[in-house]
Amino acid sequence: MTHTVASPGHSTGTMDSPRRITPAVWREKGSSGAHIALNSDEPGIRGLFRYRPETALPLNALVEVLLCGDSTLTRGERELIATYVSSRNECRFCFFTHAAFAAIRLPEGMALVEEVCADLESARIPAKLKALLRIAGAVQEGGKNVSADQVAAAKALGATDLEIHDTVLIAAAFCMFNRYVDGLGTYAPGDPAVYAARAKKTGGYLAVLAESLRQS
Repeated sequence: MTHTVASPGHSTGTMDSPRRITPAVWREKGSSGAHIALNSDEPGIRGLFRYRPETALPLNALVEVLLCGDSTLTRGERELIATYVSSRNECRFCFFTHAAFAAIRLPEGMALVEEVCADLESARIPAKLKALLRIAGAVQEGGKNVSADQVAAAKALGATDLEIHDTVLIAAAFCMFNRYVDGLGTYAPGDPAVYAARAKKTGGYLAVLAESLRQS
């Protein structure tokens, strides 16, 4: 299975001209090795969580609240925000991970993830979600790039203050996660089935972390 979506690894882009990815990226090899010696061969942030479980717990607790907690935004919509930001940051592991999570929680599946990341403005999603994703894209560029007009537009389409708050925090958090994963040179598998299988197993990030640490 291959996909053509906006994501890590290719041309520079702006919010109006997203980054692109070709199917070949699924088959590309990831980094040959992390910049530091890890104590497991798990990919991406999973290996970092294993290396530093003291920080893994609060980081997962934050993601649990943001992506899995009670919200007027669906889990699929929130995973889509995380995916969109990771795509724009060209973070291969986080992009593919959260694209898989979003795809199984959105009725339109991976096709919608592809559509949003390839061209947000033409994507067939609700206007409110599109407005929130514009805010997320502005956060990815820099916090001060979020404009009063973007916020007012989102509110005019029905976005609540809490939804705007959480959109900004999801975007900011995933900028941190993307830089954590890539800053330490972690490995990202090239097989999309790896990410799809993982996405189907989890009911929440803390549960998956606990299961992973029990297996260590």
